[in-house]
Amino acid sequence: MADKHQRSDSSRSSSSSAARGRAVPDHPLARGRRPAAARPLPPGERFLTPGATGLREVVERKSAVPLVFLYGLPRWIIPVVLVILLLVGFAVPDWRGGVAVLPVLGFVGWLAYMSWPSLGTWARLMRVAMTAFLIALAADRFGLF
Repeated sequence: MADKHQRSDSSRSSSSSAARGRAVPDHPLARGRRPAAARPLPPGERFLTPGATGLREVVERKSAVPLVFLYGLPRWIIPVVLVILLLVGFAVPDWRGGVAVLPVLGFVGWLAYMSWPSLGTWARLMRVAMTAFLIALAADRFGLF
């Protein structure tokens, strides 16, 4: 009886994987589950800033892979991680709080630099204010104030 059960499992596994075009049988716990579809990249005219030269061109080219990776993550991960790090930066009044703020500062500064050419005056002002606030917070936690 166990032999019959094993045969039906193996035949079902091979037939379902063959139907999907794979030669490897499915894992028993993964049967019936479809893989999550990756989010397609947003439509746009260009991925890089037209006419960019020098440092901007280098940074945009080096940032392409991390941006695509971050875009492929679930939408909630980045904000949750950044909020947790920022809360730790607020709550811990010594150098460890400053260390927690540094990745937030780096991420916000990087995104501000990447989006700068397409921003209006108000958006640029908000990016500068946020970056200045994070620098002041990190400096305070490191004891520079």
